[in-house]
Amino acid sequence: MPDRGGGPTGPRMRVGRPSRRVRTLLMTLGVLAVLGMAFTMFAGFWTDWLWYRSVNYSSVFTTTLWTKIGLFFVFGLLMAVAVGVNIWLAHRLRPPLSAMSMEQQNLDRYRMGIAPYKKWLLFGITALVGLIAGASASGQWRTWLMWVNGVPFGQKDPQFKLDVSFYAFDLPWYRFLLGFGFAAAILSVIAAALTHYLYGGLRVTSPGARATAAATGHLSVLIGIFVALKAVAYWLDRYGLAVKSSDFRATDNWTGLRYVDANAYLPAKTILFCIAVICALLFFATLWRRTWQLPVIGFGLMVLSAILIGGLYPAIVQKFQVQPNEQAKEAPYVEKNLEATRKAYGIDGTKVTDYTGTSTTEDKTKLRDDVDATASIRIMDPNIVSPTFQQLQQIRNYYAFPNNLDVDRYAKDGKDQDTVIGLRELNLAGIPKKNWINNHFRYTHGYGVVAAEGTSADAQGRPNFTESDLPSEGDLGTYEQRVYYGEKTTTYSIVGGPQKEIDYSDDNGEKTTSYKGDSGVNLSNPVNRAAYAVAFGEPQILYSGAIGDGSRILYNRTPKERVEAVAPWLTIDGDAYPAVVDGRIQWIVDAYTTTNGYPYSSRTTLGDTTADSLTATNDNRAVVAQQNQVNYIRNSVKATVDAYTGEVKLFQWDTKDPVLKTWMKAFPDTVEPKSDISKSLMDHLRYPQDLFKVQRELLTRYHVKDATTFLSGSEVWQVPDDPTNRSGNAVPPYYLSMKMPDQQAQAFSLTTTFTPNGRDNLSAFMAVDAEAGTSDYGKIRILKLPTNTTVNGPKQVQSQFNSQEDIAESIRLLRGGDSEVEYGNLLTVPLDGGLLYVEPVYVRGGGLKYPLLRKVLVTYGGQTAFENTLDEALNKVFGAEGATPEPPEEGDTPPPPTSENPTVQQALQDAQKAFDAGQEALKENDWEAYGRAQKDLEDALQRAEDAQAEASGSGSGAGGGESKPSGSPSPKPSS
Repeated sequence: MPDRGGGPTGPRMRVGRPSRRVRTLLMTLGVLAVLGMAFTMFAGFWTDWLWYRSVNYSSVFTTTLWTKIGLFFVFGLLMAVAVGVNIWLAHRLRPPLSAMSMEQQNLDRYRMGIAPYKKWLLFGITALVGLIAGASASGQWRTWLMWVNGVPFGQKDPQFKLDVSFYAFDLPWYRFLLGFGFAAAILSVIAAALTHYLYGGLRVTSPGARATAAATGHLSVLIGIFVALKAVAYWLDRYGLAVKSSDFRATDNWTGLRYVDANAYLPAKTILFCIAVICALLFFATLWRRTWQLPVIGFGLMVLSAILIGGLYPAIVQKFQVQPNEQAKEAPYVEKNLEATRKAYGIDGTKVTDYTGTSTTEDKTKLRDDVDATASIRIMDPNIVSPTFQQLQQIRNYYAFPNNLDVDRYAKDGKDQDTVIGLRELNLAGIPKKNWINNHFRYTHGYGVVAAEGTSADAQGRPNFTESDLPSEGDLGTYEQRVYYGEKTTTYSIVGGPQKEIDYSDDNGEKTTSYKGDSGVNLSNPVNRAAYAVAFGEPQILYSGAIGDGSRILYNRTPKERVEAVAPWLTIDGDAYPAVVDGRIQWIVDAYTTTNGYPYSSRTTLGDTTADSLTATNDNRAVVAQQNQVNYIRNSVKATVDAYTGEVKLFQWDTKDPVLKTWMKAFPDTVEPKSDISKSLMDHLRYPQDLFKVQRELLTRYHVKDATTFLSGSEVWQVPDDPTNRSGNAVPPYYLSMKMPDQQAQAFSLTTTFTPNGRDNLSAFMAVDAEAGTSDYGKIRILKLPTNTTVNGPKQVQSQFNSQEDIAESIRLLRGGDSEVEYGNLLTVPLDGGLLYVEPVYVRGGGLKYPLLRKVLVTYGGQTAFENTLDEALNKVFGAEGATPEPPEEGDTPPPPTSENPTVQQALQDAQKAFDAGQEALKENDWEAYGRAQKDLEDALQRAEDAQAEASGSGSGAGGGESKPSGSPSPKPSS
C-alpha cells in the first residue's frame, strides 16, 4: 500500500487479501466439504442399491431411478430451453437506445452492471428453473409409468364412452403435461417481459409507445400460447367432470356428473374451449397487426364468459331446474354412481337377504346343539390376551409379543381350528445392558411361535397353548424358529461375523448362534462399511473389530417396510400376520392397487375408513397411506416375508385387475403368478381387514341399488362404535369360523354389524367368506333386519349386560381389590332367525397383572347368561341345564360339588387352601412360595376333575376345552 504520509515508512501491507496459507486452507476445506457432501449423497445411493440387490429386486431400483433421471433431464431441459430461449430472444429484439429517457437512464446502470455477466446470468437462471422443473417432474414417475404401460379396463364410462383406463392412466399424465406447459408459459412471459423492460422494449413512464413492435409480437405469442393451453384445459375439464368430487346430499366424496354437470358445465366447457381458441388466434395475429387491441378484447371476453357461462349459468340451472325437482333430475346420474362405485370397490356382488332378527323355534333347547354347528365361538380375544402370552410365554425380558395378536387356522385332528398366534419377537428395551454391541450384534432376533386355541381356555382362564415354551414345541411341528424380521424389529443388526449372537436361554444357560442366511448386505467391503457408517450416522461401523469376514447388516426389517420398498406402487394393509408354512415362519402381507380415477365412483380416504378402536391405540395396525383418497381398490397382491431370511415374494392374487397388470408391465418379473402359491401357504391366506373396512364403510350407503332409496337417505347405516371400550372409535371386524343361513358348513369369515344412522339398534349383519382357495372366497353376505321392528345392536346388548342386577353385582365382585375387568370381543352369530351375542370377560388382579378368562356373557332372544364357561352360559340361555360344572377358578369360592363324592370335596377344599396360600405369597412378594401354591392348586384341580370324571363320566374346562393346559406353565413373574 503506498505511503500517504503521517508515519514512518515500512514494508507494504496487503489489506483485504488473505495470505497464501489461509487461501490454501480455505481451498482445502472447501474441497473437503464438497467431497463430504458428494460422499454423503453417494452413500445414500449406494446403500439403497446394495439393499435392493440383496433382496433380489434390483430391477425395481433401476427402473425407478432411470425413470426419475429421464423425467428430470427431459422436463428440466425443456423448461430451461423455454425460459432461456425467450430471454435470449427478448435481448436480441431489444431496441437501439439512442434516445434515452429518464427511465432508461435509470435502467442503464443495471444494464452496465450485468453486461459482463450476461452469459453467466442466463445460464444461472435457466439452470435454476430447469432444476426446479426437473425435480418436480421426477416426482411424477408413477404417473409416467402408468401412462406408458397402461392396459385397458374393458369398461367404459357412461357419459363419454371412453375406457376407464383413459381416466385412470391417461388423464393424470395429460394434466401433468398441461400444468408443465402453463408453468413454462408463465415463466417465459415473466422472463421475457423483464428482459424487454430492462433493455427498453417495454416502457412504464416514458412518453410515447409503451412497447416496441418486436416486444409486442413476442409477448403476444407467449400469451397466445398460454391461452391456447387454457383451451386445452377447458377440453380436458369436460372429461374431468366424470371424476370430479362434489358435495352432494351431505356426501363430500361424491364423484361423477350430476344433472347440472351434464346440462350446464359440460356445454359451458365446450363453449369456453371455442372462445379460448379464438382468443389465442387473436394474440397470434399481433405478429402482423402489431396491436393488442383485439386480443385484449378477446381475453376480456373469455374472462367474462368464464364468469357467466362457467359460473353463473350452472348456478341458475341448479337453483331453478334441479332444486324444485331434485330427485327426478338426479336419479339417472345417481344410478350411474351406484353402479360404478359398487364395481370399483368390489361390492357389486354383495348378496343382501332379509332377516327377521327373531328366532322361529319355540323350544329353545333344540337350538343348543345348533350353536356348535353354526359357529366355532372364539372366547380368546387376540386383542386382549397379549399380556397373558407375554407373562406366561415371554420367558426372557428381551422378548415381546405384539399388542394385538392374530387369528389364523391350523389343522388339529383333521379339523381346522381357529388359533390365536403371536411371535416371540426381539424387545431391545428388555435387554440386560444396553450398548452398541448388545443392541446391534448380540441381541439380534426373536425366537419361536406361541399359539393357543381360540375357542377354549383352561380351568384357570389361561389360553390352551398348542405351541409354547422355549424353544417352542407343540402342534406346529419342526420349523425354523429364529425371527430376524418382525413387526417389532425396527433397528439394524450386524450378524454372521466374529461376534456371536444370543440365541436363547434354558436351564443349561445361554445358547449362542451365528446367522447362516444370505440376507442383508455384506460389510467385508470397506467401501460398503464407510457408506453405511455415513448413511446410518454410526462411525463405529467403519472401524469396529466386531465386524469382519461374513458380517452382514440387516435393516428395513418390518414386513410392511420390506414389501413397500420392493413394491412402492402398492398400498399395504395395516395388519401383517405370521404363519408357519413348510417349516418356515412367513409373514403374510396383503397389498392393494388403487387409483383415484375411476369415473363416477365415489372417493374414500383410506386413513379414515380403516380406522377403528384398535388402530387408535396401535400404530402397527394403521394403514400406510393415511390420507390417500381413492375410488378404486383391489387386493391384487399377497406378499410373504420370511422371518429368518427376510426374503420377499409378491404373488398375483387378482388376475383380472388392470392396475396390477399395468404395474407388472412397468416392473416385469417382480410379481409371481398366482399358480405359484403353494397349498400350504394358501391354507393361511385370508380376506384382508383394511379392504373389508373400506367396503363396509361404502356399504353403509351403497347397499341399495335404486336411486330413489339412495336419495331419500332412509336406508343409510353406520358402523357402530366399539361398545367394549371408551375409545369412541368404530368396532373392528372379527375373524370367526361360522355358517351363514345359506351356507351348508362353517367357513372362516370376517364379520361386522351395522346400525341405523344415529340410532343404536341393529340394522344389518355383514360377513365375507375369508377362506382363500374356496369358491366363495370374497363373497359378501348381508343379513338385513326389518325396519319396522327393533333388534338390539351391540351397544344396547352391552348396556343390557351392564344393567342387569345380578350381572352388575358379579362384575362388582370381580372388580374387588385391585382387579380390573376387561371385556373381550362382542361376537355376533346369526342363529335360527335370531342373533346370538357372545362376549368373554377377563379379569386382571390378585397380583397377576395379565387378563384371565373369568366369565362369558351370552344373550339370545331376550335371555341373558353370565357364567364361568361358554358351555354353562349357552346351556342357561337355551334352557339345556345339566352340564358338568367347572372346577373353581382363581379368586372364586369353589361351588358346592354336584356329587357327594368325598374325594371331590377334599380336592376342592385343597384347591381353595392352595389359592389362599398363593394370594398370601403374592402380598409378601414371595415368588417361590407362590410357585409352590400354584403347583398345589393345579394338582388339586386335577384331582377334583379326575374324581368328578370318574363319578359322572364327563369333565370339561372353560369354554369346552380340556381343563389341563397343554404345554402351559403355572403363572410366574417374568424374569
